[in-house]
Amino acid sequence: MNYLQVFLNSIKLPKKEAMFRLNRVGMDVAIIYMFILLAIVCIPEFIERLNATTGFGSELNFIFKFIYFFMFYYLPLTIIAIISLSLVAYIGRGIAYLMQRKLRFPILWKMSAFSTTIPFLLFTIIAFIIGVNDTYLLFAFIYTIGLLIKMISIYPKRRM
Repeated sequence: MNYLQVFLNSIKLPKKEAMFRLNRVGMDVAIIYMFILLAIVCIPEFIERLNATTGFGSELNFIFKFIYFFMFYYLPLTIIAIISLSLVAYIGRGIAYLMQRKLRFPILWKMSAFSTTIPFLLFTIIAFIIGVNDTYLLFAFIYTIGLLIKMISIYPKRRM
């Protein structure tokens, strides 16, 4: 499955067909998809850093601005996103246990990763138009947890 199909199925979540197609995707594809999605999220900030005339790094060459941006913005954002997705997947693991669903952590992590597509794209679009407040992250977190609960409820119950 290529990344365009992964993207289209991520937009269709929580539909059952899209969810089961995405669960067949390998973990390597899910992680690379997250890296690509986070790179898209970083575009507004990168453009703002390129156009900055004051502040630290404003007088650097384009290549050095790119390296600086990569080291001090993209990498920390990626680390925070992966830790946050792991936290959401652990919360999903507890919810799956309470709902008596047989779901393992890797599946929940992939479901969490793919459910962030819409909040990340909305963040990018809003960041191009106006500045985005940090409270948006709380709404994105709640949306991801809610969508994860909806997807967990689609799975059949564990047989006793």
